[in-house]
Amino acid sequence: MAESGSFAEQPQRKEIYTYHAPWTIFGLAWARRPDTSSQFKLAIGSYVEQYSNVVSIIKKNPATDEGSLYKAAEFDHPYPCTKIMWTTDMRHGSKDLLATTGDYLRIWNVMDDGSGRGTLTVKKEALLNNNKTSEYCAPLTSFDWNEADPSIVGTSSIDTTCTIWDVSTQQARTQLIAHDREVFDLAFARGKDVFASVGADGSVRMFDLRSLEHSTIIYESPDLDPLLRLEWNKQDPNYMATFMVDSRRTIILDIRVPSLPVAELGGHLGCVNSVAWAPHSSCHICTAGDDSQALIWDLSTMGKRPIEDPILAYNAEGEINNLQWSASQPDWVSIAFNSNLQILRV
Repeated sequence: MAESGSFAEQPQRKEIYTYHAPWTIFGLAWARRPDTSSQFKLAIGSYVEQYSNVVSIIKKNPATDEGSLYKAAEFDHPYPCTKIMWTTDMRHGSKDLLATTGDYLRIWNVMDDGSGRGTLTVKKEALLNNNKTSEYCAPLTSFDWNEADPSIVGTSSIDTTCTIWDVSTQQARTQLIAHDREVFDLAFARGKDVFASVGADGSVRMFDLRSLEHSTIIYESPDLDPLLRLEWNKQDPNYMATFMVDSRRTIILDIRVPSLPVAELGGHLGCVNSVAWAPHSSCHICTAGDDSQALIWDLSTMGKRPIEDPILAYNAEGEINNLQWSASQPDWVSIAFNSNLQILRV
């Protein structure tokens, strides 16, 4: 990790890879498993304001020195994906599953197509709907795949609920009214039982699957402005990050000290759209937003003095819709802006 400056171009090794899609990219996810045929494997989802959307799986071509990115598979998806994630199951021989949310939670099985050309085939494994009285359900805003128990997926919905699914049985384990208004995001802590959510009521609420009759309000935004996203620090689960709608600041919370942020990160000239903790470090986080910037912050002095400036900055060529830090290759961050996917070495 460089100490200051920008995501740097260094000789002898490629630092930035770009893939141009034919549509605006919103959903974005790194595959967690190593792929013997490609250094990178990611899924991207289209944002087209109509029913017909798609998900593409992008890989790096190992046959060229420059390693261009190419489309290894594509499949239709009803409506834009609100989120995409790859399975957290790293067991040898288990299926390489991909999940998406939109109108429903869908699980997809991604397999090599046997052609030897590095292309893939994708088959729908499951469509999960917890509405027992109708084939329709309220739109899902986000979800998280539990790392400690890969059979657990939690979804958030505009109908104020969160649902905990067992993807192995394709059944809902439980559904709870989590907020007073729409729930916009859900994230599990490092273990399998604790998760938190944020929503339009401006609160961060923490739950424990072992005692769902109680929840803890960790934080409420000033004037109860909606909170859009929530990211839990997996290296130090005392910390989480969130941000308000149309806000240029990222709020860092310490769950041991509820109600007051332990830090607030500025630096952006437009509203924040995405945030990702470093998978390998408890004190680094990346934020991205409408000002076309991706900023990496060092939080090691958090609580001792204000965090005023990022240690790294990257200027994209458009408003950044999404940002993901690779868990399996922590030297790489991916961003999505307009119709472009970029992979950046950090």
